[in-house]
Amino acid sequence: MASSGIPIIHALLCCACLLIPATGLSQRHHSHKHVAFFVFGDSLFDVGNNKYINTTDQRANFWPYGETFFGFPTGRFSDGRLIPDFIAEYAKLPFLPPYLQPGSNQLTHGANFAFAGAGALDETHQGKVINLNTQLTYLKNMEKLLRQKLGDEDAKKMLFDAVYLISIGSNDYLSPYFTNSRVLQSHSWKPYRHMVIGNLTVVIKEIYKIGGRKFGILSLGPLGCVPALKAIKKPGTGECIEEASEQAKLHNEAMSKVLHKLQNKLEGFKYSMFDVYTTFEERMDNPLKYGFKEGKIACCGSGPYRALVSCGGEGTKKEYELCSNSREYVFFDGVHPTEKVNQQLAKLMWSGTHNIIRPYNLKELFS
Repeated sequence: MASSGIPIIHALLCCACLLIPATGLSQRHHSHKHVAFFVFGDSLFDVGNNKYINTTDQRANFWPYGETFFGFPTGRFSDGRLIPDFIAEYAKLPFLPPYLQPGSNQLTHGANFAFAGAGALDETHQGKVINLNTQLTYLKNMEKLLRQKLGDEDAKKMLFDAVYLISIGSNDYLSPYFTNSRVLQSHSWKPYRHMVIGNLTVVIKEIYKIGGRKFGILSLGPLGCVPALKAIKKPGTGECIEEASEQAKLHNEAMSKVLHKLQNKLEGFKYSMFDVYTTFEERMDNPLKYGFKEGKIACCGSGPYRALVSCGGEGTKKEYELCSNSREYVFFDGVHPTEKVNQQLAKLMWSGTHNIIRPYNLKELFS
């Protein structure tokens, strides 16, 4: 029964989409020349899909999430906008609504499939989230609908020209620390890492088969320095959990090699890999340099580093503290960055130099 909410809402969404007039889709497609934008991933990119699944325990549909830019909670795990919101703005697109939001019918702009807690592995938070493979299924369903409404040629061109942005993997490496996961009892870190990268690679290849050619991939950040993990594993020392950060580094190195191989193997394949690890570490260690006052304590939460998962008081722990100005903080809660950080990272992804995003930046992929 625990997973029944996902297929039910999916079926309802498909029915709703079929009611969209074909002429409306076709007119929008021809009257606006733009590159479509498809987003996959976890809570760093989830703009509210978490509001529409009743099995998840990872939601941001309550105050103070959304307190700054929107003035109300939208399901985004931040005080305001996320990276995909800024990228859409730079690409002259509207904000992509959550794919599961009823009435989300601007299909030719793209879609945001990301879901909080998702991993590249189906086993990560299994039954509670929309994992990467399910997000891929949503894209395939959307492809069929676009072909029906736009015709094969227009749909093919739209999917071919589109940019596919993916942020996934953090939950795969963090969940064994936060849960009673047995996955590492049967696998050491190296084969586990191969599984994570292998699943992500399969999804990229499947998008390529659909027609996708341009991919933006985020590296993993310094996972061992996430305040929520430090609060659980080293609450009194301020030290990072080096093992977790080392796994992130090894993942990033291996993923970079995989993407390079795909570019050499798959005709027309282009990618952009953004160095989240370095950019985030710099802001945590040198907050003043980037316009912040605090890089290691969260704006909203409780306990050590104000990082226990209690922001908003909707979980088992009802009491929490909230900073007076989130723009002074790198972290909004114990895991997620503030809007100000999201904006800084989005700018680097869009037009940054190739030492931080390579071999292309997103502006080059969208052009």
